[in-house]
Amino acid sequence: MSTENLNKQSLYKTIIDQISGIFMPFISIITAASIIKSIMILLAQSGAVDTASGLYKIFFACGDGFFYFLPFFLCFSAAKQWNCNPYIALLIPVSMLYPDLLAILENNNQLSFLGLPVKSAIYHSSVIPVLLGVGLLHFVEKPCDRFLPEAIRSFLKPVCCMIIVLPVTFLVFGPIGTMIGNVLTKAFFWIYDKNAVLAGAFMGFFIQPMVVIGAHWPLVPVALNNISVNGYDVIMPLLGAAVYGQCGASLAIGLMYKNIEKKRNAFQSSFSCALGVTEPALYTINVPLVRPFIAACIAGSIGGAIIGWAGTHCISFTFPSFLTCVAFFGPGFGEFCIAMILGFILGFVLTILQKKFIILED
Repeated sequence: MSTENLNKQSLYKTIIDQISGIFMPFISIITAASIIKSIMILLAQSGAVDTASGLYKIFFACGDGFFYFLPFFLCFSAAKQWNCNPYIALLIPVSMLYPDLLAILENNNQLSFLGLPVKSAIYHSSVIPVLLGVGLLHFVEKPCDRFLPEAIRSFLKPVCCMIIVLPVTFLVFGPIGTMIGNVLTKAFFWIYDKNAVLAGAFMGFFIQPMVVIGAHWPLVPVALNNISVNGYDVIMPLLGAAVYGQCGASLAIGLMYKNIEKKRNAFQSSFSCALGVTEPALYTINVPLVRPFIAACIAGSIGGAIIGWAGTHCISFTFPSFLTCVAFFGPGFGEFCIAMILGFILGFVLTILQKKFIILED
């Protein structure tokens, strides 16, 4: 293997190790939140709990609220990972999710900063903006520690850091994830208009890479609008096989591991995928190991093609899982269920077949 390839692999491993190091401290919280949210959805859809009741609203707020305020968890963990002051770092998501500012930036309203346009962006549940912001903070803090007098450093350092970090975050980092999501969404609809099978294969393959970088959220308002205008949506069903592809791949890795703790983490991540939340499997299992992630994406693409061919509809907004299947009743429901099962099987089998090429550090 050439030195260039070794350097590329080393860079990729460093990046993945850093990402895993950020998510690992609260991965159990991600799983817990997904379970709470999924249970509430199931109880509501079965009629056991009224969505207007306090019981539903409080527990759903706990489960869904975690993902809404994910930037806070990411920020604190990234700050510790990158040796930043975590309390200074928290000023980044505090600004990003401030209600007045959030309402402007997530509703395509005009805003400028010193004459420069601040582009609309989705900040709730986002990943890229806050991580890039904390990454920049790491480099800004160093000269502050070096040059600011100790007597005034404690209160002047946060001011100096935010003067630099916040404008760059809102002007540059914020729009990146949204831009990527918008480009892929437009590509999807262009393909869907031409061929629904190809659109399903496209979305089935790319949706989980979009989740990794937080670029999937632009799909949400599109899907919600489709349901509002047409009474159904065709985007969300296409994601089902991709979710269960990651589920199968993570389960396969769990069976391969000998280390009890890592085995348990892989099984928990697989269970979380079954509930419709793939982040635990993505950030700690499949993406770092690369091959399981690719296998799951291929499985999602094949299953997505089947769902696109069947023309499955989603009559109420929800992310696909076995708990939310009721939302996909109607045309193509049988094919949808088959595609999710097939996605799981293919994700599992394609990962097992690559066993000798997957390096597991026990």
